[in-house]
Amino acid sequence: MPESKLLNTQAQLSLTEALRRGDLRSGQFLSMPQLVGILGYPLAAVREAVRHAGASGWLNIIPKRGVQVLEAHPETIRDTLDARMVLDQEGARRRIASGALDGLAVLRDSHRVMLAEAAAPDGAADLSSRAIGVDLSLHDYLAGGLDNPFLRAAYEANRVRMAIFQRVRPFVQERIKSAMQEHLAIIDALERRDSAAAVAAVAYHCDRTRHWWGVAA
Repeated sequence: MPESKLLNTQAQLSLTEALRRGDLRSGQFLSMPQLVGILGYPLAAVREAVRHAGASGWLNIIPKRGVQVLEAHPETIRDTLDARMVLDQEGARRRIASGALDGLAVLRDSHRVMLAEAAAPDGAADLSSRAIGVDLSLHDYLAGGLDNPFLRAAYEANRVRMAIFQRVRPFVQERIKSAMQEHLAIIDALERRDSAAAVAAVAYHCDRTRHWWGVAA
């Protein structure tokens, strides 16, 4: 691979991870020199990374000024959650139809452990960040059932948008508890191979997440 293409790819990965980790915050304005300093790649590679991120809906490119990280507007949150719900539901259907349901026991155990921790009077300081990891484990599992590179790419792009928003409003214990319960209902439906119940459980989880964000359906 030519060095320029390798640098472009590395800059894209670095920008994606910076967005996922919250190094770049929702609504933040950055000039291109600032972004070059953060990512540590040449300007040409960073420009390519920005173009990719703009096409994925993670950044807004402001000509002659720089970029702005995706803002957590209610309509954008709603559309992002809706896209995740549709992909999750289809992933659940396909996993059940194909019988590709290995790994559910591990998912169930990790969710039960997190639910128990969230139910404790004083949660650990890192509870929110670890809860996000457990939360993503089920959504990633459902996306793994899509078995289609275009749908998976759509999920991965949407997953970064979710990561940007989750840094705006970290999980609190009550939401962790309810989210884990909602996830366990999805896992129950998958274990029973009940497509209708799985689809309904995913829709309910999306509805409660919208409610937690204060976003209308």
